Parts: sequence; C-alpha cells; structure tokens
Amino acid sequence: MAGYVELSIEQGANFNTVLDLKDAAGGILNLAGYSVASQLRKSYYSNTATNFTMTISDAAAGQITMAMNSATTANVTPGRYVYDVLITSGSGVKTRIIEGIVTVLPSVTR
Repeated sequence: MAGYVELSIEQGANFNTVLDLKDAAGGILNLAGYSVASQLRKSYYSNTATNFTMTISDAAAGQITMAMNSATTANVTPGRYVYDVLITSGSGVKTRIIEGIVTVLPSVTR
C-alpha cells in the first residue's frame, strides 16, 4: 500500500522536496536500477496532467527529488489536486509508493 503525503505548492514559485523511501519493514528502499515518475491531476479521472520533474538523488539512500519549476507552477490553477509517485524497476515492475493531495496556493506577485 502506498504511503500518504500531503503537499503544498506555491503558484509561480519553484517547488522542490526530497522524499526518503522505506520498504515495508522500515528499511531504506534501494533504488538502484529504478526510474521514477509523478503527476498531479484535478481528479483521478482527469485527462489533463501536470508532470513533476523526478530524479533519484541518492539510490542507495532511497532518496527521490520531486520538483516543479516556477513557469510550470504559474500555469497550475490554485486548488486541490491528487498526485502519486510511481517507481519502475529495471525489469519493468511498477509500484505506486506515495499518493496524496496537493494544494496549489494562489500567487499575488506575478
């Protein structure tokens, strides 16, 4: 079962967070040979998605960096969204490891 994490993104600003992934026993999840992807959508059924820039920052430590630049966040309408993080092993096994709600906060300065 995926972990649940709520995120906040400020519209028009850079977003960056580091996720430390653990396995089911609570140990570090070694991400060597994995790839990672993430999107946010207005609802689970929405056809429109905004991609996060995802990188494995330290595979041995189970660290993933999740980011979105200011140009991208500026184009996301303020409100609540759903997202998830999907890792794919070198053999193609896909695992949803995190899911949750993203709140995009409106910008005043443009």
